[in-house]
Amino acid sequence: EDRNLKEPSDQRIWAFLGDGETDEPESLGAITMASRERLDNLTFVINCNLQRLDGPVRGNGKIIQELEAAFRGAGWNVIKVVWGSDWDPLFEKDVKGILAKRVLEAVDGRFQKYAAEDGSYMRKDLFGDNPELLSMVEHLSDEQLKNLTRGGHDPRKVYAAFDAAVKHTGSPTVVICQTIKGYGLGSFGEALNIAHNQKKLNDQALLEFRSRFNIPLSDDEVANLPFYKPEKDSDEVSYLMSHREALGGFLPARADLGDSPKVPALDAFSEFLEGTEGREVSSTMAYVRILATLLHDENIGSRIVPLVPDEARTLGMEALFRQFGIYSHPGQLYEPVDKANLLYYREATDGQILEEGITEAGCLSSFIAAGTAYANHGVTMVPFFSYYSMFGLQRVGDFVWAAADSRARGFLIGATSGRTTLAGEGLQHQDGNSHLIAMTFPNMMAYDPTYAYELAVIIQDGLRRMVTDREDIFYYVTVMNENYAQPPMPEGAADGILKGLHRVAGEGNPDVVLFGSGSILREALAARDILSESFGVNADVWSATSYKELHRDASSAERWNALHPDEPPRISHLAHCLGAFNGPIVAASDYVKAVPGAIARWIQNPYIVLGTDGFGRSDGREALRDFFEVDAKHIAYSALVGLNTPPDALQKAATDLNIDISAEDPETR
Repeated sequence: EDRNLKEPSDQRIWAFLGDGETDEPESLGAITMASRERLDNLTFVINCNLQRLDGPVRGNGKIIQELEAAFRGAGWNVIKVVWGSDWDPLFEKDVKGILAKRVLEAVDGRFQKYAAEDGSYMRKDLFGDNPELLSMVEHLSDEQLKNLTRGGHDPRKVYAAFDAAVKHTGSPTVVICQTIKGYGLGSFGEALNIAHNQKKLNDQALLEFRSRFNIPLSDDEVANLPFYKPEKDSDEVSYLMSHREALGGFLPARADLGDSPKVPALDAFSEFLEGTEGREVSSTMAYVRILATLLHDENIGSRIVPLVPDEARTLGMEALFRQFGIYSHPGQLYEPVDKANLLYYREATDGQILEEGITEAGCLSSFIAAGTAYANHGVTMVPFFSYYSMFGLQRVGDFVWAAADSRARGFLIGATSGRTTLAGEGLQHQDGNSHLIAMTFPNMMAYDPTYAYELAVIIQDGLRRMVTDREDIFYYVTVMNENYAQPPMPEGAADGILKGLHRVAGEGNPDVVLFGSGSILREALAARDILSESFGVNADVWSATSYKELHRDASSAERWNALHPDEPPRISHLAHCLGAFNGPIVAASDYVKAVPGAIARWIQNPYIVLGTDGFGRSDGREALRDFFEVDAKHIAYSALVGLNTPPDALQKAATDLNIDISAEDPETR
C-alpha cells in the first residue's frame, strides 16, 4: 500500500548559520541525526566571519577547524571555502607548505586584526618573520594585500562549493565559508567589534562603501543618499525578476496550500462523553484512547503525527507501537528484546509515530515541520507532541515561540502536569509554571481539563478550527496521571468548556463559588462536601478549563466596550457565568497563583486565589497539596474566610480541619 501523502521530490533544504550561533546547543546538538538518516538533500552553510557581537568567536583558536572536526565526526560531507581566488597564486607558490602551515597557526583573533588593519600590518605579522613567506607577497601593494578576498566573499568559490554540495550523495553537506564581519564598511566597522552595533554611516564611510563595490555614483550623488537601481534591462534586474517570478511574487507569504480532511464529529468520542461508570482512569489514559481513535479514523488518521521524546511507555502509549509503528529510515534491522510481548518496540519505514529520543527540542522541531506542512508541502498534518509538562514550555519555550511565529498547527500535550500530581521524582517534574508561560504565546490555546469529556471536546473542536476552518492557532493541553472515575458530560457543557469555565456541581444559588481546574477540581468538589456537611455552607463548583481564554475574552470585551460606548456593552463569558452572584469566589489551581489571578481585575466579588507558588518537596499528592494549601480543607477554610466568618469560628474551623495556622508561607519555605 502506498502511504505517501506527497510524492517524493528532489527538494533541497538549505540552512544558513553563523559561526557564533553554533555555540547554541540546538545548532549542533542533533547533527548526527542528519547523517544517520542519510539526508543528502540537506546543506548547512556556516558564515564564519570569526566574530560575535562582542569579540572573536574563537580568538585563541580556529572556529573553521573546530566546526570541520565536529561535522566530519558526525558523518557529514565538509566543504571549506576559506580563501578567495586571489589567494590561489600564493598557495601555488607554496611548494613547501610554509604558507599553509602559517595560516593554520594564526588564530582567529589575528585574522580579525588583519581585516581591520592596513596591509602593512598583515605583511609584517603574517608574512614578515619568514623571508620565503615575505617574498611570496612582495609583488603586492599594502592595499592589494589588505583586499585579498576571503573565500565567502568570492562568488566563484561559493558557487563551486554549492555546486559540489548539491552533487554530493549519501550524506548531508556543510559548507563552511570564511568571511569578514561588516564587509564593505571599511574603517567604520569592517572586522571591528562594534560592527554589529554600527547603525549609521557618515559621508566618508558611504564613499568607501561606494568605491569598494564599484557602485556607479559620483561623490555628490553619494552625499544625497540615493537609492541606486540598475536599469530594467540590466543583467542584475533580469536575474532578480526571473527568480521573484519563480518564487511566486515579491512579498514572502505563508500560503495555505493544504487540504481539509474530514474531522470526526464529537459523537465519535462517545465513550469519553459517557463517563467510565466508576472505573478509575487518568486523563492521560483518556488522551491516549482519543489519540488511538483519531489514528484509526479513515479520513484523518493518516494525517495524525504522534510525537514523543522517549516517554511513550511512561505515558501509557506503548499500545500504539505495535499498531502504528515507530518511524525509522532503515526500518528495524534487529529483533527487539521484547518481540515476544504483545506491545513490543516496533520500528518500521512506514511507522507513524516519531519517537525522537530524549530531546524535547528535537520533538518541537518535528512538531513545527508537521504543523507547517500545510504551507510547505500542501499537505495538512496534525502533530500531537506528548511530554512531561515540566519539560515543555519551560525547557524549549524558544522553539514553541518559533512554532507560534511560523503558524504551526497541532497539539502540545503536557502530561503528568501540575505541581502536586507527580510525586517522588524530585522538583524537576513538578510543573506549576507552564500555564503561566502559555499566556505569552498569542496564538496558543491553553487548557487544563480534569475530565475525559472536557478533553474530547477540546481536541475535537481544535481539529475543527485548525483543519476545517484553517485557523492559525495551536494548542497546549495538560493531562494528569492520577486515576479517578470519569463522569459523563453534563448537557450543554461543551460551550463553557471551550470558553474556559463551566459548572460541574451546584444549582445556581450558592453561598460561595469554587473554581478548580486540572487535578485540583476534585479537591474543590471535596471542599464543597466539607462546607455542606460541616459548616452548612452551600457551594457551586466550576471547572476552569482555561484561565487564558477567560482572560482573553474578558479583555476583548473590555476593549470593545471602551471603543463603542454608544452601543450595548458586550458581556464576557466570565461575567455571564457569575451573573448576579456577589458572594466570595475561591479559585484553586495546581499552578502558581498568577494563573487564576489573571482574571482578578474582572471579578468584583471577594476573590481568593490558591496556588502552588514555591518549591515544595517530593512527597505524596496528599501531603504536597496540604503543603501548598490547595487541598480540600484549605479550599473550604478559604471559603469561610471569604464569607467573613467570625474569628473565633474561623479558629475552630482551622482546628477541626487540621490546618496548621503557624505554618510558614509555602512560597518562602
